[in-house]
Amino acid sequence: MKYRVIGQNPDTRRKVSVLSLGAMLFGTATDEATSFAILDRYVEAGGTFIDTSNNYAFWVNGSQGGESEQLLGRWRRSRGIGDEITLATKLGARPLAAGTSYVDNPEGLSIKAIREAAERSREQLGMDTLHLLYAHIEDSTVPLQETVEGFAELVAEGTVGLLGVSNHWMWKVERARNIARAADLPGYEVLQYQHSYLRKRADLPGQLSQDGDQGVVAGDMLSALREDPELTLVAYSPLLGGAYVRADKPLGPVFEHAGTPVQQAVLREVAEEAGATVNQVVLAWLIGAEIPAIPLVGASSVAQLNDSLAAVDLELTVEQRARLDAAR
Repeated sequence: MKYRVIGQNPDTRRKVSVLSLGAMLFGTATDEATSFAILDRYVEAGGTFIDTSNNYAFWVNGSQGGESEQLLGRWRRSRGIGDEITLATKLGARPLAAGTSYVDNPEGLSIKAIREAAERSREQLGMDTLHLLYAHIEDSTVPLQETVEGFAELVAEGTVGLLGVSNHWMWKVERARNIARAADLPGYEVLQYQHSYLRKRADLPGQLSQDGDQGVVAGDMLSALREDPELTLVAYSPLLGGAYVRADKPLGPVFEHAGTPVQQAVLREVAEEAGATVNQVVLAWLIGAEIPAIPLVGASSVAQLNDSLAAVDLELTVEQRARLDAAR
């Protein structure tokens, strides 16, 4: 396994593995025994960065979510896991009632919601301090100042370490960071967004906005990451739900543009040359990119996880990486 440091403050920064494990479906679609086996294998391989959210996976059973956090809490206790494994969770997108959605009924990012959600997550995970806490979605009903202060209060109290953000427009992330900086408060240091080798179209509306998808890495974010080494990018859904390698998983209209077949062809060429799978090439490309990302992979079996783990040791040549970059 390989590792990198996230965060700048010596009191809160963490050394984490360059491959993160997503626990989104653990405890719902993925049963407990299988989830425990995947988690055990990940740690055995040197993995130290596990990701969840307080609303996972509300859509499976029509709940408010929390099943993933609860399972991780049971796993931590049964294995004696402590602070050596960095555990990240998110808040803000938990439905306020079972059977509803975060799209129209989210808990939001008020100071009250942040405090209540963080306390629930700490209890479910069995943690005194949440190592990394994300603002999961935007909340336009609450002033950014209030959200920034709400997160900062938890850091000051020692119940939260690093702060992160997901699925926000980059201008709003920077505005929140500027508010924090001006008040000498901790701000967002980790950005969790959808990012992969294939590029999505930017001219289609997103799930939450007619202006597009604020959850996808775009040029403005890449520019910000290039200029600001304090920021870390965590790339969720890097393997596009299996669409790179499975014929029964179509890419969909967001990838219907002239660049996609060209990029797919280069991926296949490099995979054949490297004796690797296309998925492994994608993950290796992300880990070693000019703007490096920490891929956040899901797994429903140990075999799937093993395939992703092998990407950590895949070293693309300078020429292979240049070809991949040129095709984007």
